[in-house]
Amino acid sequence: MASTAGATCLHHSLPEEMVVWEILVRLPPKPLLRCRAVCRAWRHATSTRAFLQAHHARQRSLPVVSWYKYGTRYEDFIALDHKAAAGTRLQPLVRLEDSFYPEASCEGLIIFSNNGVCPSVYNQATRQHVLLPQLSGFGVLGMYPHRNTGEYRVLLRRVHHTNCYVFALGSDQPPRHVGVPEGVAASAYLGKPTLLRHCLHWYIVHYPHLYQVRNRDVIVFDTTSETFRRMRAPAVPDKSYIFEMDGTLGIYSYNDTTQIVDIWVLRDYESEVWGHKYSVKLPAAEIKQFTWWNCRWHVTVHSVDGDVLLLVTHSGWMFFVDIDGKLVDNFHRDGQHVSACQLSLKQTLVPHTFFTALEGYVVNTSPFL
Repeated sequence: MASTAGATCLHHSLPEEMVVWEILVRLPPKPLLRCRAVCRAWRHATSTRAFLQAHHARQRSLPVVSWYKYGTRYEDFIALDHKAAAGTRLQPLVRLEDSFYPEASCEGLIIFSNNGVCPSVYNQATRQHVLLPQLSGFGVLGMYPHRNTGEYRVLLRRVHHTNCYVFALGSDQPPRHVGVPEGVAASAYLGKPTLLRHCLHWYIVHYPHLYQVRNRDVIVFDTTSETFRRMRAPAVPDKSYIFEMDGTLGIYSYNDTTQIVDIWVLRDYESEVWGHKYSVKLPAAEIKQFTWWNCRWHVTVHSVDGDVLLLVTHSGWMFFVDIDGKLVDNFHRDGQHVSACQLSLKQTLVPHTFFTALEGYVVNTSPFL
């Protein structure tokens, strides 16, 4: 960081350090990129790795939602900022053909699979993407930064197998076998993981009539040692999902009959002590003013800047419900299907060298437009 002594004043009486480290660092990526055109000093100051890392740390981790219009080939993915002004709450990320599906996200990167055949990794802020043909035939379990090497790695599982593998983005080596998560059948659906304390965590989504599941623990993958272990889970209903909440783990479950969302929180990570924290009754009467009276809603739970936000979707509607069960907002896409992706995105302009190291790397081209 530049010293304030003798700092150049770039805007009236404000010193350069304050402009860069107190104002520009707080801007979203697009406005920041526009500000770089103001002068060379701003462009240089906001292009350093130290600044870009600080800028990324200031960005908010926002839920990713999508919608597609019936009868069309394309699906829009957006980041949802419920605290923003009305006209900026829905932040466009990318439009893709509906054969693409978001598999994992990590520090501004998203992996999309193309009908499960050939995944792509994409950075929305820089519009960079590259195909990952090395991962064809694998299912993506998660993505993470590896502390010891600085690499971004993808955890994989062979389709219909229990063996798991790791692939380092930018590597010319094939995926490396790292073991089998104990007690997880090949047919088990792990769902989206939560990255916390340098570990990926899954609570197996239980559909007893579809999948063979031997236990109800949380599956943990240590991203430093790249080994699996188990963690005790609370006694929750079959269809429950894990998420990050205030720096710890949470598990939520929605009862379609009572229209109540229950949330459990891991109170002590080392001792694996869980506690029931919230029981949220959805504002059914208000929601049913907008949707069909007899319909099944899909509910996801996100923690954004310390706020717990429930996203209730049905057809073209999405409703925002707070932890007190109050309907705080909604939006509607006429004739479209709206859904939450159970992923969050924290945008980044930090350059990733693995993009240029991989064959087929492109910027701002189809299908990521």
